[in-house]
Amino acid sequence: MSTQTVKAPQAHHESMFEAVLARLDAAAKIMNLSDEVALVLKNPSKQVKVSLPVMMDSGKIQVFEGYRTVHSTHLGPSKGGIRYAMDVNSDEVMALAAWMSFKCAVANLPYGGAKGGIKLDPRSHSVGELERISRAYAVAMKDVFGVNKDIPAPDMGTSGREMAWILDEFNKNTGEDSPGVITGKPVAVGGSLGRDAATGRGVMVNALAALKKMGLVPTAVTAVVQGFGNVGSHAARLLSEKGVKIVGIGDHSASFYNEKGIDVAAAIEYASKNDRNLRGFTGATEIKNSELLISKCDILVPAALQNVINEENAPHIQAKLIVEGANGPTTPEADPILNSKKIICIPDILANAGGVTVSYFEWVQNKAGYYWTEQEVNERHDLKMDIAFEAVWHNASFYKTSMRIAAYITALQKLEQGVKLKGAY
Repeated sequence: MSTQTVKAPQAHHESMFEAVLARLDAAAKIMNLSDEVALVLKNPSKQVKVSLPVMMDSGKIQVFEGYRTVHSTHLGPSKGGIRYAMDVNSDEVMALAAWMSFKCAVANLPYGGAKGGIKLDPRSHSVGELERISRAYAVAMKDVFGVNKDIPAPDMGTSGREMAWILDEFNKNTGEDSPGVITGKPVAVGGSLGRDAATGRGVMVNALAALKKMGLVPTAVTAVVQGFGNVGSHAARLLSEKGVKIVGIGDHSASFYNEKGIDVAAAIEYASKNDRNLRGFTGATEIKNSELLISKCDILVPAALQNVINEENAPHIQAKLIVEGANGPTTPEADPILNSKKIICIPDILANAGGVTVSYFEWVQNKAGYYWTEQEVNERHDLKMDIAFEAVWHNASFYKTSMRIAAYITALQKLEQGVKLKGAY
């Protein structure tokens, strides 16, 4: 990216990173962030692109593109997931790395931000091929990763399985035994209890905190959850357990609505037996995927893909509260529409920070060699999320701005201190 001041495009943001910069600019202007600090934060500190030649089951070699971007290390070692998807590219990884910097700062974690990925469709490869690709990536990134340098984790298309492979290969190549170099691992190899549900749990905690500010009680509100993978299913389950009536759910295969409420446990069980798809679920009426986001509800949780709330559907959203489980589900063009409708939007860098918070706890446990109970993890997670929510809510009130911009202000206040105190050269 250019080192000059980046202007937000007047029309659509073709680039995800430009969408990040548009929000950074908006927050910087409100809080009078220095131009020098803004300039530093608009430019990732490190971008790595690698080619990964890997032998396929057929005996033929295929070459995959791998990426890792370190956006910032001003508040600590960089932290961020690794995704396996066909749309992985340098712009997306750069945007997600910047979001991680802001997310860690909002959650008050001693981390900077990073992101990585490999351009591939994990569903079109065997387990053996995925293992060889993952191990090749670990070797290529052995000088980037480090328990006190850059700590990856699972993301879209990856899980604890891939993290275990990458950890093993990293340790073999460095001669170390550092379980803390990667988080989101299976519990058997140093993972933390409570990690699987952590992002969805963060969505739940933020939703309840917002409802309290709005004067609403959980048992009197309804929710729609778009996306039924790890984040969406846990968010729906945990909200339901708190008394919120889940009236709509959906994933890429199908969407469903039932104003009387959906049995979330039954939906989770159905999806687990149906190749993790909701298609064919009979506990609600099937609707078009495009109708789910604009269905009648009090809380809307977009927990799937980016850019699903846009200027076309934002005017029709009926929810009073949006809690972003996914990264970047709302376009910058949709923000003013939601604000004009007085819809409170808990942004991704706050709402889904539960995952990185428990990843931090996993890292701490690995470094100490002492492990906590799931109850201890959940209690510490909820406390951190509540503190983060209060800080952002305070800034929204103080600066008379939206929760999204307030979250960026909260992050930039911390990052500004890191940049200034560490100095430049």
